[in-house]
Amino acid sequence: MKDFQVWFYIILGIIYVVARFMKKTEQPPKDLAPKRPEKPVQRYEQPASKPAPGPRTLTFEELLKEITESKTVEPKPVTPPPAPQTDYVDYDDDLSEEEESLEEEEYDYRKRDQVYNAYEEAKRQAFERPSLEETMKAGETVGSYGKFKAFQEAPQRNLMEEYLGNLHDPEGWKKAVVMSEVLNRKF
Repeated sequence: MKDFQVWFYIILGIIYVVARFMKKTEQPPKDLAPKRPEKPVQRYEQPASKPAPGPRTLTFEELLKEITESKTVEPKPVTPPPAPQTDYVDYDDDLSEEEESLEEEEYDYRKRDQVYNAYEEAKRQAFERPSLEETMKAGETVGSYGKFKAFQEAPQRNLMEEYLGNLHDPEGWKKAVVMSEVLNRKF
């Protein structure tokens, strides 16, 4: 049965190739460039008579001259605003002989800064207060574990490891033969 199907497809393929070959020889080749259609020539006819003489049209220069003459307006004389009077100041007069330092040499941050005072006060009180170890009780500690189990990933099955594990025991060989029959179908 299978040999008949193979021969049938081979004969069908040969008939198809021969039919295509016969059809190509009968048709003219279409690979030639298509011809461009010729452009129609436009022909203009001269008017039979000249138009009747009417009012004379003005040239561009004449129109420009009319426009500029109509726009000319006597310009008003422009007077510049008076310049502001500035007084000349000579800054070199106030200079001292030697540069003065802006840094204070007698500065004591402990006397002037309030932050330092707050720090010293906190240090003094630290020795008077009880420590964290003294104030903490074991019963107050929250000991609930497993809060984050909802965020853990569930272990996934690895089918390849299961199949390889089944090959190590005799029962697994039976499963392997059945799997090969399922995967390698004959039909």
